[in-house]
Amino acid sequence: MQQPHKEQRSKHRFPMQRELRFKVLDGDRVATTGIGQTINISSGGVAFEITGKVAVAIAPGTLMELSISWPILLEATCMVRLVVFGQVVRIRKHMLACSIERYEFRTQRRVTPIPPRYPAEDPFRRWPGTTVREAKAANA
Repeated sequence: MQQPHKEQRSKHRFPMQRELRFKVLDGDRVATTGIGQTINISSGGVAFEITGKVAVAIAPGTLMELSISWPILLEATCMVRLVVFGQVVRIRKHMLACSIERYEFRTQRRVTPIPPRYPAEDPFRRWPGTTVREAKAANA
Protein backbone atom coordinates (compact mmCIF):
# COMPACT_ATOMS: atom_id res chain seq x y z
CA MET A 1 0.00 0.00 0.00
CA GLN A 2 1.34 3.43 -0.97
CA GLN A 3 1.98 5.92 1.81
CA PRO A 4 0.14 9.29 1.52
CA HIS A 5 2.37 12.14 0.38
CA LYS A 6 3.65 14.14 3.33
CA GLU A 7 3.99 17.89 2.74
CA GLN A 8 7.61 18.88 3.32
CA ARG A 9 7.28 22.63 2.86
CA SER A 10 7.44 24.58 6.11
CA LYS A 11 5.40 27.53 4.78
CA HIS A 12 1.74 27.47 3.72
CA ARG A 13 1.31 28.21 0.00
CA PHE A 14 -1.52 30.39 -1.24
CA PRO A 15 -2.95 29.91 -4.75
CA MET A 16 -2.33 33.09 -6.74
CA GLN A 17 -2.48 33.40 -10.51
CA ARG A 18 -0.74 36.63 -11.50
CA GLU A 19 1.28 37.81 -14.50
CA LEU A 20 5.00 37.42 -13.93
CA ARG A 21 8.18 38.59 -15.66
CA PHE A 22 11.50 36.99 -14.83
CA LYS A 23 15.21 37.52 -15.32
CA VAL A 24 17.77 34.74 -15.12
CA LEU A 25 20.86 36.24 -13.50
CA ASP A 26 24.45 35.22 -14.20
CA GLY A 27 26.56 37.21 -11.77
CA ASP A 28 25.97 40.89 -12.54
CA ARG A 29 24.45 40.31 -15.98
CA VAL A 30 21.02 39.21 -17.14
CA ALA A 31 21.39 35.90 -19.03
CA THR A 32 17.80 35.83 -20.32
CA THR A 33 14.30 37.13 -19.62
CA GLY A 34 10.82 35.72 -20.00
CA ILE A 35 7.21 35.81 -18.92
CA GLY A 36 4.94 33.45 -17.06
CA GLN A 37 2.21 33.14 -14.47
CA THR A 38 2.39 32.42 -10.77
CA ILE A 39 0.77 29.23 -9.48
CA ASN A 40 1.14 29.80 -5.76
CA ILE A 41 3.16 31.87 -3.32
CA SER A 42 4.28 31.69 0.31
CA SER A 43 6.60 33.72 2.49
CA GLY A 44 9.40 31.34 1.50
CA GLY A 45 8.88 30.80 -2.22
CA VAL A 46 7.00 31.22 -5.49
CA ALA A 47 5.86 28.50 -7.88
CA PHE A 48 5.29 29.67 -11.44
CA GLU A 49 4.84 28.47 -14.98
CA ILE A 50 6.95 29.77 -17.85
CA THR A 51 5.19 30.86 -21.05
CA GLY A 52 7.20 30.20 -24.21
CA LYS A 53 10.82 29.11 -24.58
CA VAL A 54 13.79 30.26 -22.53
CA ALA A 55 17.11 31.01 -24.26
CA VAL A 56 19.33 29.46 -21.55
CA ALA A 57 19.11 26.33 -19.44
CA ILE A 58 17.67 26.88 -15.98
CA ALA A 59 18.82 24.49 -13.27
CA PRO A 60 18.33 24.29 -9.51
CA GLY A 61 20.48 26.95 -7.87
CA THR A 62 20.02 29.44 -10.74
CA LEU A 63 19.60 33.01 -9.44
CA MET A 64 16.42 34.75 -10.59
CA GLU A 65 14.58 38.03 -10.25
CA LEU A 66 10.79 37.72 -10.46
CA SER A 67 8.51 40.72 -11.00
CA ILE A 68 4.91 39.83 -10.10
CA SER A 69 1.85 42.02 -10.71
CA TRP A 70 0.16 42.70 -7.38
CA PRO A 71 -3.66 42.51 -7.18
CA ILE A 72 -4.12 45.59 -4.94
CA LEU A 73 -3.69 49.23 -5.94
CA LEU A 74 -1.75 51.52 -3.60
CA GLU A 75 -4.03 54.36 -2.45
CA ALA A 76 -6.57 53.07 -5.02
CA THR A 77 -4.61 54.66 -7.90
CA CYS A 78 -1.08 53.23 -8.12
CA MET A 79 -0.22 49.81 -9.54
CA VAL A 80 2.31 47.76 -7.56
CA ARG A 81 4.66 44.89 -8.41
CA LEU A 82 6.24 42.42 -6.00
CA VAL A 83 9.91 41.94 -6.97
CA VAL A 84 11.46 38.74 -5.62
CA PHE A 85 15.12 37.69 -5.66
CA GLY A 86 15.90 34.02 -5.08
CA GLN A 87 17.16 30.71 -6.39
CA VAL A 88 15.46 27.98 -8.36
CA VAL A 89 14.77 25.07 -6.02
CA ARG A 90 12.68 22.81 -8.26
CA ILE A 91 11.90 22.36 -11.96
CA ARG A 92 9.18 20.27 -13.63
CA LYS A 93 8.76 20.84 -17.38
CA HIS A 94 7.59 24.50 -17.60
CA MET A 95 6.92 24.81 -13.85
CA LEU A 96 9.59 26.25 -11.54
CA ALA A 97 9.76 26.92 -7.84
CA CYS A 98 11.99 29.74 -6.63
CA SER A 99 12.97 30.61 -3.07
CA ILE A 100 12.39 34.11 -1.74
CA GLU A 101 15.68 35.39 -0.36
CA ARG A 102 14.81 39.08 -0.68
CA TYR A 103 11.74 40.97 -1.85
CA GLU A 104 10.46 44.50 -2.31
CA PHE A 105 7.34 46.22 -3.56
CA ARG A 106 7.78 48.69 -6.41
CA THR A 107 5.23 51.18 -7.62
CA GLN A 108 4.21 51.56 -11.25
CA ARG A 109 2.14 54.10 -13.12
CA ARG A 110 -0.90 55.65 -11.56
CA VAL A 111 -4.30 54.54 -12.72
CA THR A 112 -6.76 57.35 -13.39
CA PRO A 113 -10.19 56.48 -12.02
CA ILE A 114 -12.78 56.46 -14.81
CA PRO A 115 -15.73 58.68 -13.91
CA PRO A 116 -19.15 57.05 -14.28
CA ARG A 117 -20.93 57.75 -17.56
CA TYR A 118 -24.60 58.66 -17.49
CA PRO A 119 -26.93 58.43 -20.46
CA ALA A 120 -28.11 61.83 -21.72
CA GLU A 121 -31.75 60.96 -21.00
CA ASP A 122 -31.07 59.98 -17.36
CA PRO A 123 -33.61 61.98 -15.28
CA PHE A 124 -31.36 61.81 -12.22
CA ARG A 125 -28.37 63.36 -13.92
CA ARG A 126 -27.22 66.53 -12.20
CA TRP A 127 -26.32 69.56 -14.22
CA PRO A 128 -24.30 72.40 -12.70
CA GLY A 129 -26.65 74.81 -10.97
CA THR A 130 -29.65 72.44 -10.81
CA THR A 131 -30.91 70.13 -8.09
CA VAL A 132 -32.23 66.61 -8.55
CA ARG A 133 -35.78 67.89 -8.00
CA GLU A 134 -35.37 70.53 -10.74
CA ALA A 135 -33.92 67.93 -13.12
CA LYS A 136 -36.92 65.62 -12.50
CA ALA A 137 -39.37 68.51 -13.08
CA ALA A 138 -37.64 69.47 -16.34
CA ASN A 139 -37.96 65.91 -17.68
CA ALA A 140 -41.60 65.45 -16.59
